[in-house]
Amino acid sequence: MYHDLRLYIGGEWRDAGDGATRPVTDPATEETLGVIAAATEADIDAALAAAQRGFETWRRTGTWDRAKLIRRVAELVRSRAERIATLMSLETGKPIGEAMGEVGAAADQFEWYAEETKRIYGQIIEGRTQDSRMAVIYQPVGVVAAFTAWNFPALLPARKIAAALGAGCSIIVKPAGECPASCAALVEACHDAGIPEGVVNFLTGSSDLIATRLVTSPIVRKVSLTGSVPVGKQILHLAADGVKKVSMELGGHGPVLVFGDVDAEKVAETCARTKFRNCGQVCISPTRFYVQEDRYEAFAGRFAEVAKSLRLGRGLDKGVEMGPLANRRGLETIKSLVEDATSRGAEVLAGGNVPAEMNRGYFFEPTVLGRVPDDARIMHEEPFGPVAPITTFRTYSEVIERANSLPFGLAGYVFSNDLSLATRAYEDLEVGMVGVNEMLLATAEAPFGGVKESGMGREGGSLGILDYVTPKYVKIKLEAPAA
Repeated sequence: MYHDLRLYIGGEWRDAGDGATRPVTDPATEETLGVIAAATEADIDAALAAAQRGFETWRRTGTWDRAKLIRRVAELVRSRAERIATLMSLETGKPIGEAMGEVGAAADQFEWYAEETKRIYGQIIEGRTQDSRMAVIYQPVGVVAAFTAWNFPALLPARKIAAALGAGCSIIVKPAGECPASCAALVEACHDAGIPEGVVNFLTGSSDLIATRLVTSPIVRKVSLTGSVPVGKQILHLAADGVKKVSMELGGHGPVLVFGDVDAEKVAETCARTKFRNCGQVCISPTRFYVQEDRYEAFAGRFAEVAKSLRLGRGLDKGVEMGPLANRRGLETIKSLVEDATSRGAEVLAGGNVPAEMNRGYFFEPTVLGRVPDDARIMHEEPFGPVAPITTFRTYSEVIERANSLPFGLAGYVFSNDLSLATRAYEDLEVGMVGVNEMLLATAEAPFGGVKESGMGREGGSLGILDYVTPKYVKIKLEAPAA
C-alpha cells in the first residue's frame, strides 16, 4: 500500500519540476518502499508564494470557522488511523501498536488546537488617564517553515501544523526523508477537510536546499524544528539574518534518578519498557540511569530480564515488541557507543550485538550496560537507540550534579516515594520536563520542550500556540467628552 509521494503546493499534488526523486527504504528489510519527489529551487519558491497567498486568506478566516476545519482534520486522521499506522510501520519499522498510538496522538494535536484557536486571549491594560485606553492583541506571525524528524513522523508534524493553523498561520512542512508518508497523510487530511489552498504545503527532497531557501526567504517569519542539536544550531544561524521567530525541540540525554526508597524491580520494569519503546529512538527517552547503590543489583537485574524478553522483528508482524533502528547510520552509532563503553569497563548485562538471525535490516538487540563509567561516550552523547547505560550514586548532591553536567536539558525522571525528596529533585533538575514516578510525558494539553542546548519555545498545551503569534500593543487617545 506504500506509494510514491509528490509535493503538495497551493492545494495540488505535483511532481518535482525536473521529475527528480529519492528512494524511501524499509529499515526492516533494506528494500525500497517507494520514492519521494525531490523539490527544485523553483518548487520551493512556488511553495513560498502559495504559502504567502494562503496566509492572507487564513489569517482573515474567523476563529470558529478555523476551529471547525481543524477539528475535521482530527476526525479524518482518526478515521484513517489503521492505514496511516501501516504506512508508518513500513517506513520506520516501529511495531504497529506503537504506530496506532502515535496516530491517535497526532489527531489529539488537531483536536486540541481546534479549541485553542478560540482562546488566544489578549490583555486590557488600565489607562493612566481617563482619556487613554491600552490593550495587547495577538496576531499570527505569518508563514511558517517547519522541519520534522523521523522518529515520530506523524506526531511531530502534527504539533507544528495544528498549532500554526490554530494561530492563523500558513505553513510549509518538510518531513524527514526516511519517513515522509506519515506526514503526507496528515497533509492529505488537511486537504480533504477543506483547509484553503496554500495554507498547508509539503516539500520533500534535499534537506540542505529546502532549509536554506525557506529559512532565508523574507516570506518566512517563523521557523520550527525538531531535530539534532547540530542541525538546530545551523538553522539558528540561518534564521538570525532575518531576525525570525524560532522554536526548536532538539536532542536530549534524559537522566533517571532512582532513589533507595522505591521498589527497584518495579521501577526497572517501567524504565525498561519505556527505554526500548520505538527502539529507543525517542527524544525524551530515559538514557542515563543513576541508581542509588543499595538498589543497583535488583534494578539492573530486572532491567536486563525485560530486555532479554523483548521480541524483535518487522513492525507489522504479530507480537513484535521492538523493531529496527530507522537507518544504518543510527545502527553504526549504537555499535560504536557499546564498544566504547565496554572498553572502559562497562558490563554487558543484556544484548550488545546485532541479532545473529537478522542479516538484513537495521536491528540491534535491546542492550543493558551495567556500572558504566562517567567518561564513557554513551554517558555524554545521546544514545538514540536501544541501549540503556546504568550506573550508581551515593548522595543527593552528587547525583544532581552528575545529572546536570551535560549541555542538554530536555527531559528527566525521578523515582522516589519521599515527597520532599522528589520535589527537591524535580526542581533541581535542569530540564524542560520532569516525570516523577512516571515516564510517559507527551500529551496534547501539556507544553513540550527543553532548556540549554535542547532547544527553545514549547509545543503543545496552551503555551504552544504562543510561538505562532506575536503580541501587538495598542494605545488609544480619546477625545474629551462633549460638554
